[in-house]
Amino acid sequence: MNINVSIEARMTSSRLPKKVLKPLGNSTVLEVMINRVLKCKLVNKIIVATTINKEDDGIINLCEKKNVEYFRGSENNVFQRVLQAHEKFETDIIVELTGDCPFIEPRLIDEAIEFYLNNDYDYVSNSIKSTFPVGMSIQVYSLKALQEVSKKELTSMDIEHVTPEFYTTKRFKIYNIEAPKNLYFPELSVTLDTKEDYEIITKIMNHFKNDYFTIEEMISYVRKNPKLLQINSSIKRKGLS
Repeated sequence: MNINVSIEARMTSSRLPKKVLKPLGNSTVLEVMINRVLKCKLVNKIIVATTINKEDDGIINLCEKKNVEYFRGSENNVFQRVLQAHEKFETDIIVELTGDCPFIEPRLIDEAIEFYLNNDYDYVSNSIKSTFPVGMSIQVYSLKALQEVSKKELTSMDIEHVTPEFYTTKRFKIYNIEAPKNLYFPELSVTLDTKEDYEIITKIMNHFKNDYFTIEEMISYVRKNPKLLQINSSIKRKGLS
């Protein structure tokens, strides 16, 4: 069973250009994320799914430095980019992440994979309904299921967000993993879309001073410093629903 993570990353984000290579601690946003995903026990490969744009050459340089696989595809057709990346690396089970989640928790990734493998669902996510901190989004499904979706006429939502067909129709059996009580904190957002997000993420990183701290440690720190939540609380997010 070939279980591969893909991280969608590009330098031409409209709200915060070049965000994935912004400095964070002693490295960059994307490198922190890669370092955390490398701690997963059930993942075979990390594939950074980026674009053919010249602007994304820096992402490729990082992948080569980290000895991480990459795929270059369409900037605007993210569905095609993710599909082709996993076809190239002969993935069986896709774990889809986005490159704006530097503090993704590797234990949650392993738990989502394990839940998918031990149950009869086509699609497992923890963000159909938001209960974890924003920036912990994990989606698990098979390449076969994504290939099935690709046979239909794709909408602009499918092309941009890859997976809406799974959770907006009744064609597939889906499951949403909800946060346990100690991790329930949807008010906290550590996804990186705006300069306000970058500010709170940087403050959290500077507190811990290393690439890996647990989600429990992060939540504890923010709960003890609730003013941090005000930094980006007014930002409107694009949800999965």
